[in-house]
Amino acid sequence: MGILERTYAPEAGAAVDEVLISSDSHVIEPAGLWKENLPREFRDRAPDLGGARRNDAPGGMKGSERVNEMARDGVSAEVLYPTHGLKTLVLGDRDLEEACARVYNDWLADYCSAAPDRLIGLALLSTYRIEAAVEEMERSRKAGMAGVIVWQVPDPALPFTSRHYDPLWARAEELDMPVSLHILSGHGYNLRQSFGQGEGGIEQERTSVNLKLVYAMDALYDFIFSGVLERFPRLKLVLVENEIGWLPFVLEQWDYYFRRHGTNRAALDLTMLPSEYFNRQVYATFFNDAVGGRLLSWWGADNCMWSSDYPHGNSTWPDSRQIVARDMGSLPADVRARLLRDNVSKLYGIEVGV
Repeated sequence: MGILERTYAPEAGAAVDEVLISSDSHVIEPAGLWKENLPREFRDRAPDLGGARRNDAPGGMKGSERVNEMARDGVSAEVLYPTHGLKTLVLGDRDLEEACARVYNDWLADYCSAAPDRLIGLALLSTYRIEAAVEEMERSRKAGMAGVIVWQVPDPALPFTSRHYDPLWARAEELDMPVSLHILSGHGYNLRQSFGQGEGGIEQERTSVNLKLVYAMDALYDFIFSGVLERFPRLKLVLVENEIGWLPFVLEQWDYYFRRHGTNRAALDLTMLPSEYFNRQVYATFFNDAVGGRLLSWWGADNCMWSSDYPHGNSTWPDSRQIVARDMGSLPADVRARLLRDNVSKLYGIEVGV
């Protein structure tokens, strides 16, 4: 990938103090994307998804416009996730899900072609048929994708503790393609929300906060304690948009009980502490987490990655630099550099010119 030069903010007329790379930003898939592009045999089952949403910024649909919006925010590059596409992982039709993933990945490759050194695409994978998922990952790598996205909450019949996924993890290792688990993907409460059955009243924040963290904790727990990261020591896992303030406490507790349970843990076939697997192989994104920002002076500098969540309505855009100053301005320069660009550039092979 090409060199990313220091980004300028036109309205400020001066160089941004830091080179910023967003580890989690989004595209907005156009209306009719799947209905118009799926193979003919799937057209009658095509999900009616896509189109701009209220408060979404304009660059989400066009890569050329996005580059201008990035300059306004002082962001040099972005790792791109779906918006509507995440809902295609819960359609209940395996053939259709695979076809939808291919349509999205082809569209994303074209979107990123507007600025391939700055728009870093991740391929969407349906993982019911793992051989097909491996083939789609390989195809997407050839098209320029830098990593893959799988569901955060698996179908209950296919938990991450099963060996079903092992061929995918093995090939991801070989291709050096990080595997992302993004919020609102898979068979959690978002399955209801995806089709207009969202919770309200007393359940609103239970789903927005409590269940969100439960899903992320359970997924990370399964990857660590079932031995996935032990068996695949070069596999990289990314927890996306779950924020980070909760992570050091959970890892501390897992380490404590792992030690406390002594010989009972032998059945787990793990050779390291849970936190050591995290430190070696897991990354987490954050974008508006003041609590997490206060922890970064002593934890997470090598595993956490700043993001803007552009173009969604709760994004830090176009004030990302101010949020960065608020949450990380007091950190040493080398720590801030890792969080804002070095970790994500190393993870995805993005070359950065400072």
